[in-house]
Amino acid sequence: MTTETLDVLVVGAGLSGIGAGYHLQNRCPGKTYAILEARDAIGGTWDLFRYPGIRSDSDMFTLGYAFRPWEDGKAIADGASIRDYVRDTADRYGISDRIRFHHRVKRASWSSAEARWTVEAEVGEARETRRFSCRFLYLCSGYYDYHEGYTPHFEGRESFTGEIVHPQFWPEDLDYTGKRVVVIGSGATAVTLVPSMTDKAAHVTMLQRSPSYVLSLPDEDHTAEQLGRFLPKRFAFGAARWKHVMLSMAFFQFCRRFPERAKRMLRKQVAAQLPDHIDVDTHFRPSYNPWDQRLCFVPNGDLFKALRAGTASIATDHIERFTPEGIRLQSGETLAADIIVTATGLKMLALGGIDFEVDGEAVTLPEHLSYKGMMISEVPNMAIALGYTNASWTLKADLTSMYVCRLLNHMDARGLDYCLPRNDDPGLDEEPIIDLAAGYVLRAIDQFPKQGSKAPWKLYQNYVLDLLTLRYGSVRDDAMVFGRRGEGVSRVARRQAA
Repeated sequence: MTTETLDVLVVGAGLSGIGAGYHLQNRCPGKTYAILEARDAIGGTWDLFRYPGIRSDSDMFTLGYAFRPWEDGKAIADGASIRDYVRDTADRYGISDRIRFHHRVKRASWSSAEARWTVEAEVGEARETRRFSCRFLYLCSGYYDYHEGYTPHFEGRESFTGEIVHPQFWPEDLDYTGKRVVVIGSGATAVTLVPSMTDKAAHVTMLQRSPSYVLSLPDEDHTAEQLGRFLPKRFAFGAARWKHVMLSMAFFQFCRRFPERAKRMLRKQVAAQLPDHIDVDTHFRPSYNPWDQRLCFVPNGDLFKALRAGTASIATDHIERFTPEGIRLQSGETLAADIIVTATGLKMLALGGIDFEVDGEAVTLPEHLSYKGMMISEVPNMAIALGYTNASWTLKADLTSMYVCRLLNHMDARGLDYCLPRNDDPGLDEEPIIDLAAGYVLRAIDQFPKQGSKAPWKLYQNYVLDLLTLRYGSVRDDAMVFGRRGEGVSRVARRQAA
């Protein structure tokens, strides 16, 4: 079997992977790289999900790339527009030519003798194995399982005579015109689907076991356009971007520091938009504090408009069982349905489900720590694009790509072959890497590396702090070990002079 040799191998051609390609080309122009993509298209999540109304749950000024401003006035954009934006970016900067489609990475093995990764990918339907060798491995595959969504067991499911659909695998030919639709769920997918399906459906009911926090926001922001009349385009976009960064950070901190005040504020804005027959505390009063789970944003209050118009309704109850005609609730009520949409959550997959080895020893991810939210302790020359949970994914992914480039250039300038984070602090406490109480996180968090209780092992979910650390801070610190080819990573001495 032949082995293709590269400097950097990127896994995933979504938002993070395309951004990684841009930064590698511009900050490390002498490096060879390729992007391995398991599917047949660019876009990642934005290509996979095709359900009605799919849209960004972050503003596009920050979800878009800093190097390629989002120029549409729609701050909350639909999935197709985001997909086109990512693909056009890849074409514009020549990144598309570096992508190898239908390459699913299965194994990655590090050799200290060679200071390189050997990566094996299954190619195409035949699953032919193809091998790559790279100096640095950069995982931009996100943390969702693209093959399987989460659907809990529903008693009597097989008795339902209608159609059951999971949003992750939306049928292209699904016709819900004139149909009664029940959407099970209360998260971002559900609050998107419900108003989006009312244009054709006879009626749409959102069935939730418990409420989520919902916040109505305008879907347009013309800040950049207005500032562009007086400022150069680059500065106008930068101002709009920072406006959204600071607003989202301020709101997050407000919710965390003053949860009771945040609850009252969120309740008040929901109550003002609901029709009189819908009780706000029954259907929109969660049992947890704001930002213990992600907030659900509804552009222009479209969910509330559908509830006021009577084309949609909401039920908060537990499911007793599916019946041939619909869903029977524990309260005794039956929801009639022709189509049931199980917007019950996603399934997380740690580091793309790849099997890792370092010098012949298997890497058990939960036994390792996350360094600066982007590397794994005792694993050399590997980074992970892991976005924010309280802000746009791309903000952190971009900073991570910049840091990777700085790290590569630092090692080149000093004749070093590898780097790895190492924890020598016996007093460091371990915490879950994702600090959210959402079901999809709790179901899978034990598969992931941990974070530590203090820097550089702590994820602060703070863009300004990460900007100072990852873009402008030193790549050398007490936790980072540098070494040269042939030195076993388990025995390497710390090189402060590196």
